[in-house]
Amino acid sequence: MPKVLKGYSFLIRPLIVLFDLVALSLCAYLFLGKSESLFFYVYLGIGWIAAAIWVRFYNVYRFTSVLKIIRLLIKQAFMLMLVLYSYYGIVKTRTISGTDTFLFLGITILGISAAKFAVYFLLQKYRQYFGGNKRLVLVFGSSAQTQELINYFESKPEMGYYIQGVFADQLPNKISEGITYLKENRIDEVYCALHEVSSIQNNEIVNFCESNGIVLKFIPNVEKVPVSNLKTDYYDYLPVLSIPNMPLHDSTNVIVKRSIDIIISFVVIIGILSWLTPLMFILIKLDSKGPLFYKHKRNGVNYGEFMCYKFRSLSVEGNEKRLHVSEADERVTKLGRFLRRTSIDEIPQFVNVLKGDMSVVGPRPHIPRYTEAYAKKIDKYQFVFRHSVRPGITGLAQIKGYRGEIKSDEDIINRIKFDVFYIENWSILMDIKIMFDTLLILLKGQDSAY
Repeated sequence: MPKVLKGYSFLIRPLIVLFDLVALSLCAYLFLGKSESLFFYVYLGIGWIAAAIWVRFYNVYRFTSVLKIIRLLIKQAFMLMLVLYSYYGIVKTRTISGTDTFLFLGITILGISAAKFAVYFLLQKYRQYFGGNKRLVLVFGSSAQTQELINYFESKPEMGYYIQGVFADQLPNKISEGITYLKENRIDEVYCALHEVSSIQNNEIVNFCESNGIVLKFIPNVEKVPVSNLKTDYYDYLPVLSIPNMPLHDSTNVIVKRSIDIIISFVVIIGILSWLTPLMFILIKLDSKGPLFYKHKRNGVNYGEFMCYKFRSLSVEGNEKRLHVSEADERVTKLGRFLRRTSIDEIPQFVNVLKGDMSVVGPRPHIPRYTEAYAKKIDKYQFVFRHSVRPGITGLAQIKGYRGEIKSDEDIINRIKFDVFYIENWSILMDIKIMFDTLLILLKGQDSAY
């Protein structure tokens, strides 16, 4: 364990709030006029705090993703604009130019964003190299989900989680021994797999954690709970769980995502495919006999079938007994090897995007026969759930390394897991990040692209 430095983490958030208020006031003084009354600065500060509480701007934790921080900054910037213009409209006549207002909003948010990310990344380095701002963790359970959590903690030292023990009745360290350890040692957070702990033991853990200020979190059995964002309704006193509408099931989000797909596909088709297609025709014909395009049935929304387009990279087509192209597949042509490695062969799929069969980002479409085979190995709901949205040219699973050949059940299980997470947590920013990461992967290359 690295050298531990004593930290004062309880001061971090108040200091950040204080910095933001000072930066807000300073920018207002510089860009919105030095003659403004004290009431204006008090109003602006109260408005900022109220907006921050509303959007949970300061609810940033060690496990918070960069993408979520960006979303919070965008929301807070929008709220600050509303606060400012409400002052102009209600309290006084607007006398400040639009340029000054724009500069105030831009400089304020940029400065606060820079500070927020600086603290975020400096804390990560502080935890990783000095062991400060750490959390001592106790884990109850030994399931696959529990092991994933343990692997996450161990692979990310910048998060600052230090596992003090893992206790389960299937392990030498029993749960009863873990409860005793919890009572005799300093522990900051407890993670408990509900389905592996008895009701009596669970009550004892809950009562001890609540009375001693210890953070308690539960690890669900995802094999039995198909998605994470379950909604709880009460029929009299009986709790009933239901699947809420996901972001990609909202009509407004669907329209926004579809509009972006159309714009991007038009740009690619006109700007790239218009000259790449005749070039590929010549090169592919010189390399091997066969058509320019490879067309294959794939499953789309609600398992509907469509013809997916690719530049042909195989010398032999129609070998339906074989699954994905393997690393040393003799069917791949010399040119095809390059096309697949660079993913150039998939550019014609932007035609599928324009037609509405696919999206730029989403779960990758499977061949119908593969869909039937995979469905037998995956939780039925999760597999149906991934087909509730348009499939994509790229997706979250692909940038995480799960693309191409399925070598084991674990490959398809993890692929579906990322697909479900994407659908549950979709946002425009997530799509942008996935597209950006895809471009980086294409430039660096990916071992599974063959």
